[in-house]
Amino acid sequence: MSFSAETKNELARVFSNDKCCNISELSAIVRLSGSIQLAGYKKLNLKISTELNSIARKVFKLLKSNFGINTEISVNKNQMLKRNNSYVLMVTSDMGAENLLRELGILSREEGFFTMNKVPEDLIKDNECIRAFIRGAFLGGGSISDPEKNYHLEFVANNEEFAESLKNLINSLGFNSKTVSRKNNYVVYLKESEQISDLLNIIGAHQALLSLESTKIVKEMRNNVNRLVNCETANLSKTVNAAVRQIENIKYIQSKVGLDHLPPNLREIAELRVDNEDLTLKELGEMASPELSKSAVNHRLRKIEQIADDLRTRFE
Repeated sequence: MSFSAETKNELARVFSNDKCCNISELSAIVRLSGSIQLAGYKKLNLKISTELNSIARKVFKLLKSNFGINTEISVNKNQMLKRNNSYVLMVTSDMGAENLLRELGILSREEGFFTMNKVPEDLIKDNECIRAFIRGAFLGGGSISDPEKNYHLEFVANNEEFAESLKNLINSLGFNSKTVSRKNNYVVYLKESEQISDLLNIIGAHQALLSLESTKIVKEMRNNVNRLVNCETANLSKTVNAAVRQIENIKYIQSKVGLDHLPPNLREIAELRVDNEDLTLKELGEMASPELSKSAVNHRLRKIEQIADDLRTRFE
């Protein structure tokens, strides 16, 4: 099961004790996963579809407990495309579909079938109702990427005005969500891991939040280790290259004029370097007599390099 599906399953088990919050949540679910069907003269049906059984059961309970509507859940199997089953709830005209849609703020309360394309303000009277509405929007048309791959949470709507309204509602809680058009839909999205974590917390997806934060910590530790390894590798490569260059300089001097040509202090370091190719400058200094600092060893090797360069100029 995907991380997104696990998050939705968790949220499908979250119920509020306040009727107003339940209605707000149901309104968002229906808005993003429902469709209105004409069923004759001045009659319409409401069809709600979802790919998760847990969401279908939640919608069933919300309809029954808040509106007294006792519908059924049917399963549509899609064997040809080998996709997940879809779970469908149908609220017919006789069950009170029109009144339900008006109560949910999807149809205007005026006579006629005029749809409202904004978040219904009378259903989001306080922060708890706002949280419930956002939770319902996620259940109805949201998704979240696996945090192992990237950080991305989105809500997909088929109406631009509603998408803008949902974005403004989310941002009223201190977020920085944005909208973008995708094919025939409009997407409200968050991409910052901290904001995604905060949103999951607000809508009640605490297990998903813990999972995301745990994954985030592991990724950060892995990245830190990689940076340290890369840094150490670079330093080691730099040290090895310097040692190779130093030995080449010493052997060049030896082949042209001999190491006896060098002053005693430089000859000692030259011989130690050739005999101990793998040692660091600090270790070479500890072998010198008297003992030398790392800086002193480096200074003498630079003098040897200068002598080698002068010889190359003379002989080449």
